[in-house]
Amino acid sequence: MSVHLSPDRNFRLALIGNPNSGKSSVFNRLTGLQQKVGNFPGVTVDKKVGQYELEGGSNVDLIDFPGAYSFYPSSQDERIVVQTLANPLDENYPDAVLYIADLTLLEKHLLLFTQIRDLGLPVILALNMADMAEEQGLHVDIEKLSKKLQAPAVLLSSHTGEGFDTLNQELSKLVQKGENGSNTSFHSLSQEESELATKIAGHFPANNAYQNLLLAHHYKWLPHLAEEDRKVIASNINGFQSLHHQVEETMARFDRFTPMVQQAIQRKKEEPNSFSEGIDRILTHRVFGPIIFFALMFLVFQAIYAWAGYPMDGIDWVFGQLNEAVKAILPAGWLTDLLTDGILAGLGGVVIFIPQIAILFFLINLLEEVGYMARAAYMFDSVMNFFGLNGRSLVALISSGACAIPAVMSTRTIANWKERLITILVAPFISCSARLPVYVVLIGFAVPAGANDGFFNRQGLAFMGLYLLGIVAALGTALLFKYVLKTNERSMLMLALPEYRRPLLRNVAYNVWEKVKTFVIEAGKVILVISVILWALASYGPKQDMLAAEEQAASIATEQALSEAEQEDLTASLQLEASYAGHMGKWIEPVIAPLGFDWKMGVAIICSFAAREVFVGTMATIYSVGSVDEEAGIIERLASEKDPITGASVYTPARSMSLLIFYVFAMMCMSTLAVVKRETNSWKWPIFQFVLMTGLAYLASLVVYQLMA
Repeated sequence: MSVHLSPDRNFRLALIGNPNSGKSSVFNRLTGLQQKVGNFPGVTVDKKVGQYELEGGSNVDLIDFPGAYSFYPSSQDERIVVQTLANPLDENYPDAVLYIADLTLLEKHLLLFTQIRDLGLPVILALNMADMAEEQGLHVDIEKLSKKLQAPAVLLSSHTGEGFDTLNQELSKLVQKGENGSNTSFHSLSQEESELATKIAGHFPANNAYQNLLLAHHYKWLPHLAEEDRKVIASNINGFQSLHHQVEETMARFDRFTPMVQQAIQRKKEEPNSFSEGIDRILTHRVFGPIIFFALMFLVFQAIYAWAGYPMDGIDWVFGQLNEAVKAILPAGWLTDLLTDGILAGLGGVVIFIPQIAILFFLINLLEEVGYMARAAYMFDSVMNFFGLNGRSLVALISSGACAIPAVMSTRTIANWKERLITILVAPFISCSARLPVYVVLIGFAVPAGANDGFFNRQGLAFMGLYLLGIVAALGTALLFKYVLKTNERSMLMLALPEYRRPLLRNVAYNVWEKVKTFVIEAGKVILVISVILWALASYGPKQDMLAAEEQAASIATEQALSEAEQEDLTASLQLEASYAGHMGKWIEPVIAPLGFDWKMGVAIICSFAAREVFVGTMATIYSVGSVDEEAGIIERLASEKDPITGASVYTPARSMSLLIFYVFAMMCMSTLAVVKRETNSWKWPIFQFVLMTGLAYLASLVVYQLMA
């Protein structure tokens, strides 16, 4: 098969392999930061596309496909590979495939490779983990293996960079020649399969015989098929037993390539017990495993709170200096106020929390890179089943600690519909990184720091307690749904445990950079718009009300003999209450007053429905308007906030704890609701989720405030 490129696009190379084959590491090495994230057409599964430059200077578009085990998928992620490769007219259909296989587990990883070969696509086999294979005493005869598999094979190590020069040469040859080199099939179609493929062929002239056979297996769900196409295929099946043929094909393929692997690979030394098996005896132990897991999670939360202090103080200082510099350079007026009290105050209230977010992503990605997260899913599968979930649900719940959106999307790996839906519904209960700014600001008021806390910082313990409360809510709700939702599907966990590996810090750094960049850009856009709008609403109001507020401030200043600066601050506070933002807050104040919230908090809550992290930016904007101390950070401003009439502190422990509890439970993220809608293909579930979580947040906050006040 030859590749014919359109002159208006680059050569398109698909990166495909089993989960845990090191595919993402290879992708990151080849593309660096020249990546962008999008969605496959018609679905919400993420795809990464990167630019890779060959030796001759020509560019290749590298598409990183989700990990898959075969063309007979058990999850939505795996289906993406099938629906793309079964349709040559798909916009993501590749010109060639770079297949990544773990050399230490080569026999298990070749099933999908042989299926791709039968499509007639040019394929390069990249044998990754060459460094680990050497440590295990494995020796591979590349030439023999390449000849038997009839595809170029390259030894790679995504950790050390070994073999990437050779890979570059092979890719250059492939792009220049665009030839497969062989049309030998690894699976000879049976007479029934051949006849069926021939009948279908007339309706799908772009397909080869094996692609038509895949249509026969998957015609019910393949999205590119029109209803008429499905009827045509169904009319030609005539009792075709799909599952039986899948099993027969899989066994025949293993019978074909297993001897090839055994002949091409030799083990220099026998290791009865691998390094990973030895560690797993401890880390997946029935007693010690969970203890170690919770100890690791405890250290993660302690690190988030303890390590980020200095960089946060630095960011706070920088924004304070910027604020002061702008006021010194620009003349007093609405534009200066907009820049300082609106834009800088709002953005500063978010950027300051990048250290915590980066630390959280870094530690979670580190555990995943090492191979521990797969063990955690395996270890807690039975526990998850008790709550109506799946072992893979644990990965989604832990991912929610970063962001609920990718966590909800990661549930595609759960085959059981009921377990997947329950995971989607409860995942937002887990405190995400967007709640971090709220927690960090308010914990200091709810739980004062102790002078002799030592290693066990009490605010860090409170921080972990909020996360545990979210976990309890998630599991409790899941247990309820287990008995409410009905299904006949059986629960099962199909998971390959990877070898423990040294973490590739480049991968971790890429992931942290990508997530933090997304957080800053996506949240920043929302916050910037809201900050500007909120500044206008907080700075202006009905003329009569604003004048009345000024007169009231003058009267109070005379009675209490306030200084000029104190009178200006009081005037600004009362005019803020009389502004359009104040009217908006006053409108909902009767509903939130039993929770201890005032109208300013009400404004912040309304704005934070766009995204939770907007709460802090909103508070920063509100408390910046008319503030005497322009250089003070958001925490200092909240700490100094007093009732203008009584002089009492606003952020008492009871009110702060009530706010914290509200944000633990509330569904305060429109983006998550939109993703839930896409994943469930219905508005019923996101609406139900919103009502349930917000109702629970209101009741829990009410109880806490009434008990503590």
